[in-house]
Amino acid sequence: MSPTAPFDRASFDPGAAADRATDAILHDTLHGAHRGVVVDSPPGAGKSTLVVRAARELAAAGRPLMVIAQTNAQVDDLVLRLAEKDPELPVGRLHSSDPDAYDKALDDLPFVRTSTKAADLAGLDVVVSTAAKWAHVEASKLDAPWQHAIVDEAYQMRSDALLAVAGLFERALFVGDPGQLDPFSIVGAEQWAGLAYDPSASAVTTLLAHNPELPQHRLPVSWRLPASAAPLVSAAFYPYTPFRSGTDHGDRKLNFGVPSDGSGPDRVIDEAAESGWGLLELPARNTPRTDPEAVRAVAQVVRRLLDRGGAATSERGPDPTPLTADRIAVGTAHRDQAAAVRAILADMGVRDVTVDTANRLQGREFDVTVVLHPLSGRPDATAFHLETGRLCVLASRHRHACIVICRAGVSELLDDHPSTEPVQLGVTVKFPDGWEANHAVLARLAEHRVAWRP
Repeated sequence: MSPTAPFDRASFDPGAAADRATDAILHDTLHGAHRGVVVDSPPGAGKSTLVVRAARELAAAGRPLMVIAQTNAQVDDLVLRLAEKDPELPVGRLHSSDPDAYDKALDDLPFVRTSTKAADLAGLDVVVSTAAKWAHVEASKLDAPWQHAIVDEAYQMRSDALLAVAGLFERALFVGDPGQLDPFSIVGAEQWAGLAYDPSASAVTTLLAHNPELPQHRLPVSWRLPASAAPLVSAAFYPYTPFRSGTDHGDRKLNFGVPSDGSGPDRVIDEAAESGWGLLELPARNTPRTDPEAVRAVAQVVRRLLDRGGAATSERGPDPTPLTADRIAVGTAHRDQAAAVRAILADMGVRDVTVDTANRLQGREFDVTVVLHPLSGRPDATAFHLETGRLCVLASRHRHACIVICRAGVSELLDDHPSTEPVQLGVTVKFPDGWEANHAVLARLAEHRVAWRP
């Protein structure tokens, strides 16, 4: 069956497929002979749920472990999830000496201990911290290395950061999303290209280059993306590790109490509510990065989403859930674009809508997303704007619908600027590249296009 075809429930049970994958991962982690296990997770596949479950099972088996995440927010979220699932599990939160180094909600959890020193947390079942903080822990001062480590968001960890902590543990489970954005700069990294230990490469890339025999698993189901979105995101961004939606067509619906007024924003909202995708296409034009018309169009779509009294129904329960501001997000490529959208929304009296760049939306989930296309109005297609992970993040945050605002002419722009990145020996080529992924997404969006001249 093609990865773009809807699954047949008679032949594919998403819950059973996810359970089989998780059981295999946990078996290799707890009982396998290899020192590492790698898990690829598509958007919304339950990566954090897997990390929490693996941590609890390792702790229950009497194997103390360290958990490595990439940001303080990720660390705090994991500690809170562990405490929610197992309130009496002894967990340590290793943090920096900054005044607001961790979420103070952790202080109210009786079985969570916080400290700036790893020695203070010795003996606890689970100790969680960032890769940057773990790098300051000296292996020589430990009584013994941790038997196990779990590396969360492993594709967003630099290889040199992994080398800095590798001496702290004996075995590790690496979990991450290969399609997301790297949270580190690769500018000026050419001098390391092709070397055995390239600090600009991700931890997983370097790990597998030196240990190709390690077991590799993937989570096969996205519980976030609807049946309308998973086939496109899978085919465009995960061609070698396809996945499916955990829901079928008709399981989720987005309805509005106020009928359309016939404007472009309302028509694209109705299209997205019906099909899951909507493209509001403005006239072709080269514009400044903070294109005033496109920015205002984004804000108008958000305003109408709220004014029309939307309600979402899903597999989570029979009752409709109001489409409130906190369940809507706006995604952009640049911070100044996000700031421009926030300013107009504030003038419209809209608050509590998340407006941010793809980098900062990574890992988050909303009912509806409104996206300013990275190539809208541009005279060129730079490597930054063609970054595959950027478009993947923007197109994979939603549970119900994604609405893209873009000026016409992007397909022609892509054809005028084919990928010209040099091929370097010893460097793993990322696939698909941004050029191909953009064409795939635009081809699908063209089926749901609403042309509008503001």
